[in-house]
Amino acid sequence: MTTKITPCLWFDDQAEDAALFYISVFKDSKITAISRYPEAGQETHGRPPGSVLTVAFELNGQSFTALNGGPHFKFTEAVSFQIDCVDQEEVDYYWQRLSEGSDPDKGQCGWIKDKFGLFWQVVPKILPELLSDPDTAKAQRAFQAMLQMKKLDIAALQRAFAG
Repeated sequence: MTTKITPCLWFDDQAEDAALFYISVFKDSKITAISRYPEAGQETHGRPPGSVLTVAFELNGQSFTALNGGPHFKFTEAVSFQIDCVDQEEVDYYWQRLSEGSDPDKGQCGWIKDKFGLFWQVVPKILPELLSDPDTAKAQRAFQAMLQMKKLDIAALQRAFAG
């Protein structure tokens, strides 16, 4: 099934480096196409002809486009990509890999900013279950524990939930 929505990630001039990094982190990922700036329109885009314009890539089947658009826009926490992790090993893997070249101590509640400035949420699949449990006291304890964490710790969340 082909997705009809492809996030376009705006970079200054790191689109290819970012795409290569992301496909190294996520299994079953690949670059599918690279387009380059032409001579035409150089008075508008100001980029050297032949330099990378866009990189189309897939992460676990999800299509993305990385665009070298210049320094005009930066990523913020207002948009992030959530990674649903089956266990602590997967949480640890994505946290470690995505924090390469950045400061993992700046993350909170499973959120991390990678070296390109893009925000990710590294979340165990069990977290929504804990936070939406009908027993609000259990859910609140899990939520309070989550607020104290940078990288999420499944065992600690479950202990808080259990009381």
